Amino acid sequence: MQRIREARLVNGTTTPYVELDRAAWSRLAASTPLPLTAEEVERLRGLADEIDLAEVREVYLPLTRLLNLYVRATGALHQATQTFLTSEPPHPGEPAATGTNGGTGANSTNGGAGADPTAGRTPFVIGIAGSVAVGKSTVARLLRELLARWPDHPRVSLVTTDGFLLPNAELERRGLLQRKGFPESYDQRALLRFVVAVKSGVPVVTAPVYSHLKYDILPDERLEVRAPDILLIEGLNVLQPARAHEDGRRGLAVSDFFDFSIYLDASPVDVREWYVKRFLALRETAFRDQESYFRRYADLSHAEAVERACRLWDSINGPNLERNVQPTRGRARLVLHKGSDHSVTRVRLRKI
Repeated sequence: MQRIREARLVNGTTTPYVELDRAAWSRLAASTPLPLTAEEVERLRGLADEIDLAEVREVYLPLTRLLNLYVRATGALHQATQTFLTSEPPHPGEPAATGTNGGTGANSTNGGAGADPTAGRTPFVIGIAGSVAVGKSTVARLLRELLARWPDHPRVSLVTTDGFLLPNAELERRGLLQRKGFPESYDQRALLRFVVAVKSGVPVVTAPVYSHLKYDILPDERLEVRAPDILLIEGLNVLQPARAHEDGRRGLAVSDFFDFSIYLDASPVDVREWYVKRFLALRETAFRDQESYFRRYADLSHAEAVERACRLWDSINGPNLERNVQPTRGRARLVLHKGSDHSVTRVRLRKI
């Protein structure tokens, strides 16, 4: 029997969520073919992340099936809006006539009189949030590959919010370099303008590029996003609500333009351990590059590296998770909860 239950509050009141264990979730795409090989999954896996073909089949394949349904439904809603805006309304007492493409009105043949039959839907935007070291980048890359294999939406783009961090020089000027990754360390306006432009259907939109090697924005590089069917936006703070202005008014948040959102959840104790493990792996790889901002860490002993990683977590990443990232979990449409071995153990989906 599938273990699918509605999450309940302490007093027994039903909430807007449905919670599924991994076995029940995996059966929701049992007949969907897996389009990736073990080699492709390995290529997409991030450093120190644990993911295999079974995890892809049992967790992420059902997720892409759900997302495909959302993309199609959102496209139909967009078409309905286009029909409303471009068709002639029926006269009072006269039943609406249905056009060949779902339009209404006497003159509707392609979504209504005056409608452009080639008018495309707006890109479907998915936000992916979660802590440092929880596996966001791996999940984002994996979803990009899986979603692009569906014939309904072959053009899938991925942008990380790292590119919208303020340059190190500006962070230094503002005294924020030690708070890199906190909400105030991002150019939120630039990120919002970018998402609005993509969502509005601008043919080519560019985003800044961040180098993890240099630990800074690359001023001469831009990433082009060309009218994707789906845009994935991955980052720590993508589910942050709009900030209040000095007069108390609130503006727009990036998440206001998301069609779907995912939060990767795990125990902070586990995430801290994963962060240290990743730091040690980087010490043996990327940190050894002479161009690396963190080259000085490559020569640390194992004990020194562990101590340094723990200090970085306890002073920066841990507090950011507790104060800023984890509180946004309830804003996500879907929460994937990971166990201590990095595998997803349960899924929570918001129904409304």
